[in-house]
Amino acid sequence: MVSKYDLVVIGSGSAANVAASQCRAAGWTVAVIDFRPFGGTCALRGCDPKKVLIGAADAVDQARRLFGKGVMADGLGIKWTDLMAFKRTFTDDMPAMMESSFTGRGIDTFHGMARFTGRNTIEVGDKVLEGRYILIASGAEPMTLGIDGEEYLKTSEQFLELDHLPGRIVLVGGGFIAFEFGHLTRRAGVEVTMLEQAPYVLGPFDQDLVAMLLKKSREIGIDVRTGTAVTAVEKTGESFIVRASSQGEEHRFEADIVVHAAGRVPAIKALDLDVAGVQHEAGRLKLSEFLQSVSNSAVYAAGDAAHMGPALTPVAGRDGEIAATNMLEGNHVRTDYTVVPSVVFSLPPLASVGLREDEARKKGLNFRTTHDDTSGWYTNHRVNENTAGFKILVETGSEKIIGAHLLGPHAEEVINLFALAMRAGIPANDLKRTVYAYPTATSDIAYML
Repeated sequence: MVSKYDLVVIGSGSAANVAASQCRAAGWTVAVIDFRPFGGTCALRGCDPKKVLIGAADAVDQARRLFGKGVMADGLGIKWTDLMAFKRTFTDDMPAMMESSFTGRGIDTFHGMARFTGRNTIEVGDKVLEGRYILIASGAEPMTLGIDGEEYLKTSEQFLELDHLPGRIVLVGGGFIAFEFGHLTRRAGVEVTMLEQAPYVLGPFDQDLVAMLLKKSREIGIDVRTGTAVTAVEKTGESFIVRASSQGEEHRFEADIVVHAAGRVPAIKALDLDVAGVQHEAGRLKLSEFLQSVSNSAVYAAGDAAHMGPALTPVAGRDGEIAATNMLEGNHVRTDYTVVPSVVFSLPPLASVGLREDEARKKGLNFRTTHDDTSGWYTNHRVNENTAGFKILVETGSEKIIGAHLLGPHAEEVINLFALAMRAGIPANDLKRTVYAYPTATSDIAYML
């Protein structure tokens, strides 16, 4: 027997929750499917639990920086088992709460792997669901690296469930996950090696600030190797050997755990998209600017599965809203990812919104740049942080901020003010003349412009 719905959603994370809720509030019948615990990556296996762990490392790091300056930090450290127990207070109850939230609003929930059996029909277990519309919000998964011994790699979500922290970690990759896990575990006393095959790390970010963070990473003892491609992972007893190649030379690294930090791709392989006539290429759905499949008008996608904008939770939520609005009212809301702040929660954090210098030049824009090392500024000197800086891009004539890049304590919060100014079109001079509470990290904005 086929169960019919106005909307069938594959996934239960941020994009799924927003879209399902919006369509149900409009009177639609809605079903949500997930083969994993309800809640999605961010709440259960990503940004939220990660930030809990990094918060503890940040507290320890700040205390250590102030040791001898009024703080007694002798014996201070991270007790991993207690920290993980605290982390689980945020995640353990989430699936039941999320599913209850769906059912409480009259949204039907299904557990199991979803796959298309037709252009608008989905099979889950022994049930078949038919939807006027289907929303693919299945999230992302680690990309396949194609190396020998790949099965020995721990994923980021497996790392976030470790009961005990090993003594030696090799991180394969040099992006968000690698720097966040690297800084977290190094503050916990772990020997950390980061292997990135590209000649640079954190490619989407301003490379002048990245260079400062890279220097800091190495100063605290993280062995960062760029231009180093991992070729194989071998298990030897309870440990591992990671083999890598750099400039024609072979290298060998020993580790107790090897973590996949080399990027994620849309989790769409298991959906049998071809059966539904949903076009895809190189692991990505072919979508219009309305988040609709270009080949099946009944299918939309949102969030990491859509892979249209940055793989960030707020983007997923906004995607869910756009997809729901277009399904409900007809296609008229387009995606817009021009002003989306992103943060690497390293210690200190690195944040960015808008264009980098190279991107602004490529667009032919006329702009001025302000750039400085702020480690000596009061905000950073107060907490004895020796790594901090900024770079701001302001368009000539309009005085609009077109890019903001921050490194240092509170960068993850201050970047949101720049994003607000950019979204609202507030000129740099107006932002500079604003009277800020002092002394605060945001009061530094006036001196950055």
